[in-house]
Amino acid sequence: MSMDRVILTEKALALLRQLIAIPSFSKEEDETAIAIAGWFRSLNIPFKRENNNVYAFNKYFDPDKPTLLLNSHHDTVKPNSAYTRDPFKPSIEDGKLYGLGSNDAGGALVSLIATFTHFYGQKNLNHNLVLVASAEEENSGANGLNSMLPILPKIDLAIVGEPTLMQLAIAEKGLVIFDGVIKGTPSHAAHPNNDNSIYNAIKVLEWFKNFSFEKVSEVLGEVKLTVTQINAGTQHNVVPAQVDLVIDVRVNDKYSNKEIADILMAEAPCTLTPRSLRLNSSAIDKNHPLVLSGIAMGRKTYGSPTLSDQAVLSCQSLKLGPGDSTRSHSADEYIYVSEIEKGIELYIKILERFLT
Repeated sequence: MSMDRVILTEKALALLRQLIAIPSFSKEEDETAIAIAGWFRSLNIPFKRENNNVYAFNKYFDPDKPTLLLNSHHDTVKPNSAYTRDPFKPSIEDGKLYGLGSNDAGGALVSLIATFTHFYGQKNLNHNLVLVASAEEENSGANGLNSMLPILPKIDLAIVGEPTLMQLAIAEKGLVIFDGVIKGTPSHAAHPNNDNSIYNAIKVLEWFKNFSFEKVSEVLGEVKLTVTQINAGTQHNVVPAQVDLVIDVRVNDKYSNKEIADILMAEAPCTLTPRSLRLNSSAIDKNHPLVLSGIAMGRKTYGSPTLSDQAVLSCQSLKLGPGDSTRSHSADEYIYVSEIEKGIELYIKILERFLT
C-alpha cells in the first residue's frame, strides 16, 4: 500500500472529523466502529470487528515473527457542562480542530490508522503489525482491548496511542481502588462508648497518611496512596458500627497490583478489599530499540501518571501520540491540525527505523 503522505494525512483528518460528528460514549461506539471499518473497506484492506473493536493485520503477516500492536480507542467520555461549542460539530479555527474526542484520543487513533496503512503492504518488516481501534477504554469496560487479547495472536510489543505531545511515555502508573472498613461498637450517643468507629478512624487515617512503599521508580517515582472518600453515620444520636473508606493507589512499575494488595491487606489497621487488580502499571525498557528510535527522532522520555489501555497489556508497551493530555476531558476539546500532521510523520519515521 503506497500512498502519498499528504493524501494519507488528509484522509486521516477527514476520518477524525467524521468520528467527532458521531457520539461514541463508552459502550455506544457502534457507529464510529462502522466509520473506521469504512476506512479499511475503501482501501481494500481486510479487517475484522469484534463487538465495537475494529482490527486488521498487515498484508504479509508471518506467524514466525514477533507482533507489534498499534492501538488507540474511539470511545469518549460525555461532554461536560462547560462546553461552549457543539461537541459533535468538528470545526477548524486558527489551526485547531475542535470536537469531543479530537484530542483524547481521536488524533492518535487516526494517526495510527494512517501509519498502519502506510506499512500495510510492505514486505520484509521485522515485526508483524496489528491495528486495533478499541472500544470501552474510558470506562475500562469488559468489551474493550482486554477482550481482544484472547482473540489476537500473541502481542510482543505495543504502541498505545494517547496524547503525549509525541513524547515517549516509557512507563505508566497502574491503579488499585480499595474499599476499607473500620469497625466499632454501635451505641446511643448518650451512653459511654470506648469503641467509637469514628474515633477509631483517626489512627487508621494517620496510618494511611504516613505509610509509604519502599520501592521508588526511576521513571514513575513513588507509589501514591490517597484516602479519597470517607462515610459514616446516619443519625446525630447514634454511634455507627463502621466507617467506610475509599483508598486510591497509583502503582509504579516496581510493584504488581497484587503485591500492593498483599502488602496493604496484611499491614493496614482496617479491613481492605481491592475492587480490581487488572489495571497494572506499564513500562518499556528505556534502551529498547523502539524507544531508541524515538530518541533518535528528538523525542524525550517520561513517566505518565494517567491510565490507558496499556494497563491491560502484559508485554512491554510505549504510550505515544499527538495532542496534549491536559486537554483531555476538558470543555471545548481540540487538537492542532499540525499535531496530527507531525504525529503521522513521526510515527512513520520511528517505525521505519524500528521495523526495517
